[in-house]
Amino acid sequence: MKHLKEEKTLVVLKPDAVQRALVGEILSRFERTGFKIVGMKMAYASKELAGEHYADDEEWLISVGEKTKQSYAAKGIANDEEPKSIGQRIRQQLMDFISMSPTVAFVLEGNDVINKVRVMIGGTAPNSALPGTIRGDFGFDSYGLADAAGRPIQNLIHASDSVESAKREIAIWFKEDELHSYERVDEALNYRIA
Repeated sequence: MKHLKEEKTLVVLKPDAVQRALVGEILSRFERTGFKIVGMKMAYASKELAGEHYADDEEWLISVGEKTKQSYAAKGIANDEEPKSIGQRIRQQLMDFISMSPTVAFVLEGNDVINKVRVMIGGTAPNSALPGTIRGDFGFDSYGLADAAGRPIQNLIHASDSVESAKREIAIWFKEDELHSYERVDEALNYRIA
């Protein structure tokens, strides 16, 4: 059985975070929490990598399309487009955005790292993300602004949402020999078991 501190997650600082020079500030938040960086790189996401990251998964495409249709309906906007078609359009926008300029990808390791990182980054829409979260403190975009510009929401950061997606995404962004095991000086305190 893996030790509790060995859970891993992928975090990608998107082009808007890199271009706005927020990399160090965001990275330091995770380090101060006690998470260990076990892999890190700056990379232009190729179209192929972007396509793997935003997998052409029918269930995901339909889910995204249905959520978007619900959002439109709540705003009183009629849209008779099929959910899958909407999902495909959004997937393409996401792929274009993540590959437009450099990203910084890193793998964090620690106890309950997947859930904790998701809490730290905040809600998907920066304009409604809570203060104290990364998106709440540094983001300004909204779905309305993104829709008006015909682009995906610029929300600074991606983080894996489950153990399964973390394994899949880490393998897309990192080779096994790019992940490094070491002990932080505070691990003895953080993971002391009586």
